[in-house]
Amino acid sequence: MERISSFVLDFIKKYVPGEDILVEEPMSRHTTFRAGGKAKCLVRIGSVNQLGALLPYFRENGIPYFILGNGSNLLVGDGGYPGVMLQIGSKMNRIKAEEECIRAEAGALLSRVAGFALENGLTGLEFASGIPGTVGGALVMNAGAYGGEIKQVVRQVTVIDERGEISVIENDAMEFGYRTSVIKNRPFIVLIKKKALTVLEAVFALSPGEESGIRARMEELAQRRKEKQPLEYASAGSTFKRPEGFFAGKLIMEAGLRGLRVGGAQVSEKHCGFVINTGGATAGDILAVIREVQKRVRENTGITLETEVILLGDF
Repeated sequence: MERISSFVLDFIKKYVPGEDILVEEPMSRHTTFRAGGKAKCLVRIGSVNQLGALLPYFRENGIPYFILGNGSNLLVGDGGYPGVMLQIGSKMNRIKAEEECIRAEAGALLSRVAGFALENGLTGLEFASGIPGTVGGALVMNAGAYGGEIKQVVRQVTVIDERGEISVIENDAMEFGYRTSVIKNRPFIVLIKKKALTVLEAVFALSPGEESGIRARMEELAQRRKEKQPLEYASAGSTFKRPEGFFAGKLIMEAGLRGLRVGGAQVSEKHCGFVINTGGATAGDILAVIREVQKRVRENTGITLETEVILLGDF
């Protein structure tokens, strides 16, 4: 993979401090799988103005880019990503209360937003307290757990397109579905009216609640996760989408795949719906487990398991 050109780097440096530009950056440092090759360049985004400058430039010059959040639903190939990672994370993570609503930037961790709701006596985000992704990622995927989904609580989403223009999408125009939204064509990026969009922030509409009740529900869900999920290992959470009328973990278990291992990657013995990195797994190991699970479940049931995890780059 060729290094990023000096012309592109020089342009990025006009808008982004040098310490926030990482060349040949290992993506194992930026994904919850703790695996994967290098990105040509990773840029830590700190403002809307930076996006407003970089996105049009990348579009006009055909430079591939990917909008990265917490990397909690992403597997980058061992051959790396031949473009620029624009990471919207801790430098764009402000959260504020607006009466019975919460406004949160795309880089805010969803679990932190849920904790902020608790502090402000607002109920509705308890289900999200253990989801490891960012607000931006949650909107893309319509993240959910324990009967709750983002679509139930988001009022509107602010986005920026590749021309640097900012607009607002209301809930009913987000086309939310099971682990999908209008923004799902590519992570954080979607073609709407032929414009690619990047999430900037969202407004969540919640309800007043008793702090003790909100806290109790969060603690109950945290205990359930601890008992049933392999939280002690690196993973991307649920690896596969739930087929209609079935549970992916149960199908995998019934196919005799509990504990299936390739290198350092394994089907979790605690919850078969999780592919985990037991230590030292390559992206290739993880993908090999995913493909074998898909093959064996299809042979056993006729059902093709779709991944929740996004596969990116060169494998």
